[in-house]
Amino acid sequence: MKKSSFVALMLGTVSGVLFALGMCMALISEWNAFKPGIVFGVVGLVLGLVTLLVWRKMEHKAPIHISARSVLTAAVGVIGALALGVGMCFCMVWSNIVLGVAIGLAGIVVLLCLIPLTKGIR
Repeated sequence: MKKSSFVALMLGTVSGVLFALGMCMALISEWNAFKPGIVFGVVGLVLGLVTLLVWRKMEHKAPIHISARSVLTAAVGVIGALALGVGMCFCMVWSNIVLGVAIGLAGIVVLLCLIPLTKGIR
């Protein structure tokens, strides 16, 4: 294993755990830890961004250039993932299976649109 991969693995794991713990702290009301949860979540996000920058530097890759296409791709991914999650919430939390399946399928279709958006159609 390359050193850059190992560093990215360790930093990525720590950032993911911090983010997940922060979201649990913020969203589980029985824990009464909303503000510390937000802090943990933000620290996890920042550490995730630092992980990306450190890994790219260690791999001698060019900095990330933000374009309209990359912003559109990220927005489509976020919208699709949120729609899929909302559909799951409708099914599992609010016991509205029909609407949940419909919203979840719409989210899956939006996520499938990422393939031609990123790879193109030949």
